Formats: sequence, C-alpha cells, structure tokens
Amino acid sequence: MDNCLFCKIAAKQVPASVVYEDDELLAFKDINPAAPVHLLVIPKKHIATLTEAQPEDTLLLGKMLALAPKLAEEHGVSVVYGNDGSPTRGYKTLVNSGPDGGQVIYHLHMHIYGGPRPWRGMH
Repeated sequence: MDNCLFCKIAAKQVPASVVYEDDELLAFKDINPAAPVHLLVIPKKHIATLTEAQPEDTLLLGKMLALAPKLAEEHGVSVVYGNDGSPTRGYKTLVNSGPDGGQVIYHLHMHIYGGPRPWRGMH
C-alpha cells in the first residue's frame, strides 16, 4: 500500500526503533507509548484489519501472538512467579480492528503493553 505508514516502516522508508525482525514480522517501539513498555508487532504483508485476514494467514497470526511472550521477556515485563507461586509483572496484548475497535492505522498490528501500572488510557 503506497500510503500505509506501517508498510513504509517495514520497507525501511520510515525509521522506527526496531526490536525484532524476521522475513514475515517486524516489531518496534510505539512512538507515543501508553505504558512503560509499548511495542507494536506488524506483519510485513499488508493486511488492513484482522477482518481481512485470510485462512492462509493463520500461521502468520499465530506467529505474531507467539512472539509476544518472547518480546515481553526481553523487555522485562514477562510473568514471573515468586517462591510462593504467585505471579508478578505481566503484559497485555491488543489488536484493534476498525473505527469502533479503536484502530487508527489500517495495517494489522498487535500492541504489547507492560510495566508498572497505571498505563495511560488503559483500564
């Protein structure tokens, strides 16, 4: 897509603070973070919303979700368990779809939020 910001980031036409990249996915820091850790994971393939994802995108979607715990661990927000077995820390994943879903950029992306709360604009 010629005017898609995330396509331009994936094509290295617009700079981003990249934290992960492979042949299919790119992850980078959000430029307006709502939490101490706020990352975006995008497919390099342009898919406007989750609604437009096709059956052949199933593995790609799974790969996006599977990347979240790896990135959370690398950024110090993964769930850890104390000696008593109780969980601490943690992160949130979010995919906005369409205007009522809060989507602003029409290229499928997954947010990863983490760090001490409260987070801006989060419940």
